[in-house]
Amino acid sequence: MPSVYLLLGTNLGDRRANLAAAMRALEWQFGKPEAVSQIAETEAVGFDGPAFLNCVARYRTRRRPHTILKVCKAIEHDMGRRENMEFRPDGTRIYHDRVIDIDILLYCPVRSASAAPGGSIVLDTPKLTIPHPQVESRAFVRPLLEEVL
Repeated sequence: MPSVYLLLGTNLGDRRANLAAAMRALEWQFGKPEAVSQIAETEAVGFDGPAFLNCVARYRTRRRPHTILKVCKAIEHDMGRRENMEFRPDGTRIYHDRVIDIDILLYCPVRSASAAPGGSIVLDTPKLTIPHPQVESRAFVRPLLEEVL
């Protein structure tokens, strides 16, 4: 059964409660996670805002990546997040505070002990990119991911 690796982040309100609520909602959808990283506090990237709490969780699921994305977006919406994507004139995204953010980092059709993203599918569509670009571009993501590989 495939493994999906999700990055959760929050920088508004009771951040620990937000992560716990998101994890409960994900568990309802995918079952208990196989592994969860430690929670790391990181500075907001790309905007001035409160620090984030982040973690990575690994789930086994038969659901396909676009279906998983719909589930994650529904959980974000249910928790109060509203998509407000804005872009600078140069095309780079403007980021904002968020009560919860759930990103698909990797989707591995076969669980392997090798260091993903090598085992992940590669997908590049307008709505979903796997491996997620933050796996390499954000310094805090790789250490959290390595905890759950």
